Amino acid sequence: MKKAEEIFEQSGAILKGHFLLSSGLHSPVYWEKFQVLQFPQFTGQLCGMIADYFRGHNVQIVAGPTTGGILLAYEVARLLGVRGIFAEREGAQGRVFRRGFTISPGERVLVVDDILTTGGSVRETLAAVSNRGGHIVGVGVLVDRSETPVDFGIPLFSCLRSITPAYKPDGCPLCAAGMPLVKPGGGS
Repeated sequence: MKKAEEIFEQSGAILKGHFLLSSGLHSPVYWEKFQVLQFPQFTGQLCGMIADYFRGHNVQIVAGPTTGGILLAYEVARLLGVRGIFAEREGAQGRVFRRGFTISPGERVLVVDDILTTGGSVRETLAAVSNRGGHIVGVGVLVDRSETPVDFGIPLFSCLRSITPAYKPDGCPLCAAGMPLVKPGGGS
């Protein structure tokens, strides 16, 4: 875990201020995963941690949500010697697999994502896998920043667990203090 924290610090991925997260929550800390993912050696090390954890789970496919999950699914799949696919957002319906990606009924799928706050994009990807009949063996993330542990009912591995406060907009102390709100990233 120390190695993961060093990677995030070295790459400048830990930002401090007042941020609007993709979940709609506000936080004084933002994990800019693309500051890490721009470095193949860092991405490989973090994905190696996920792959090593799930190596004995007979994973047949690694799936991730767009956008950061594409890179992670590819690299974890490469390390495990299996296919890597991704689920794309489709309106209010959540996420779906397009581009001819298939999951056969009963195929063993590992879901990966970058930053876990509320679990929304992971849940959407889990639903997309279930809709295709896949058997989900676990979830792997780079950073679990959730204040309250998220329970998916399956094994969860995070390269780094860093409890980071997140506030509903109407109860945000940063808003109350008049700090400008920043919406970083691309928000997929």
